[in-house]
Amino acid sequence: MIAVEDLRKQYGGHEALKGLELNVPRGEIFGFVGPNGAGKTTTIRILATLVLADSGIATIAGIPVAEDPHGVRELVGYMPDFFGVYDRLTSEEYLEFYAACHGVPRRRRRKAARELLELVDLADRAEDQVDTLSRGMQQRLGLARALVHDPQVLLLDEPASGLDPRARVEMRELVRELRRMGKTILVSSHILPELEELCTWVGFVDQGRMVAAGPMTDVRNQVTSGRRLRVDLVGSDDDELMAALRAIEDRLGVVAVSIVDRHLEVTVEDTFPDQELLGELVRANIGVRSFAPITSDLSEAFLRLTEPRVEEEEADESDIPSGPPPPLRGDSPREGGSAYPSPPRGGRRK
Repeated sequence: MIAVEDLRKQYGGHEALKGLELNVPRGEIFGFVGPNGAGKTTTIRILATLVLADSGIATIAGIPVAEDPHGVRELVGYMPDFFGVYDRLTSEEYLEFYAACHGVPRRRRRKAARELLELVDLADRAEDQVDTLSRGMQQRLGLARALVHDPQVLLLDEPASGLDPRARVEMRELVRELRRMGKTILVSSHILPELEELCTWVGFVDQGRMVAAGPMTDVRNQVTSGRRLRVDLVGSDDDELMAALRAIEDRLGVVAVSIVDRHLEVTVEDTFPDQELLGELVRANIGVRSFAPITSDLSEAFLRLTEPRVEEEEADESDIPSGPPPPLRGDSPREGGSAYPSPPRGGRRK
């Protein structure tokens, strides 16, 4: 659904993208992960038709972004990290305004706005002015705005930024609901546990290049060599820990042993029989309280895949507005149809 080949972008002396490659399959939630200045926002803005790449190819559903921006904007809903709102408009008026900008027929706008407010759980705030809404409510309203023209693809740049834990959970469930409706979603975020729980695919970008991408489980397995086990001992003093380490560190199939926070972390080969390691400790008269595998997480993959350096904001952050794409008027492609994303057959609506 989203395809990027050898994408390059330079701002003055700063090369933001250095031949980025990206593929997002239809119907997936793709987590776009990387440190500040890695090129995430630049990539999203190029896909949203806000920025032109210096070279390379980017397509949405086969449509070249640079050659047919009007066609791409009909397919894409873009939600930036921070976006302006018209404070004196009510929530319903705000969505009707953007529906008009996207060419939704006049007779459909109010119904579309109400349906979207229902979807994002803001129906009871339809008559409230936008500036009276909380940060979490404004984020949900911004997501509703990105949906007014029924896009197939959503580009979400830090959608959970500044939200409290409850609001983050609500946003996560809303994104899942949109996937069930058939949307393809690319989401950038620094909240890695949230992405790990939400996304089906993940891509790590660093210094303008994609360093790993694929299904979530596959990427985690690529990053870590072997399996890791956590061993907690009955006695956790230094002598007991060192005795346990010496008992197993030379065992065939054991790759590495380390002491971490008063327990052992043991890396073993994929085919290593775990029970033999436990047997070695028991034969050495070392009391074991617990023995369990350690699941690699997205944070560990992030640290392994991205190079440590002084973090800096992307060079283009201050130069390019972070608002929605300029509205394009023209023929109304959905004349007589709904501006609200209709659930696929068998789908459901909140």
